[in-house]
Amino acid sequence: MGSTTRRSDLPASAQGCASGVGVTHIHPSWRNFASIPLQAVPPDRYEISFTDMPVGARVSFRINDQNSCDENPTGAVTRNVFANDVRLVQNTTTPGNGDEPGYALTMAANGTISQ
Repeated sequence: MGSTTRRSDLPASAQGCASGVGVTHIHPSWRNFASIPLQAVPPDRYEISFTDMPVGARVSFRINDQNSCDENPTGAVTRNVFANDVRLVQNTTTPGNGDEPGYALTMAANGTISQ
């Protein structure tokens, strides 16, 4: 959950990060942390569906959003993230520009999420 338009109140110190992040995207572990754009659902949500997420295995991911550049110098998102309607807590680190905040979870065959 977050604005799908770039915030106008980002401080000057966050502008380099915002430009570097580009479009809001996810880095999933089961895809070797490749960058995949999220689909904007204006005005305040991004989403993505995966058909290849491993079932019953702990996976991790990171989301980078230019609107988070004033909270994290890489734009890594640390709040307001959901998976199958379950609010996630930032609970792991992921590779990026050093270790970056991310999320880890396990999905059951019925889509139930556990952290």
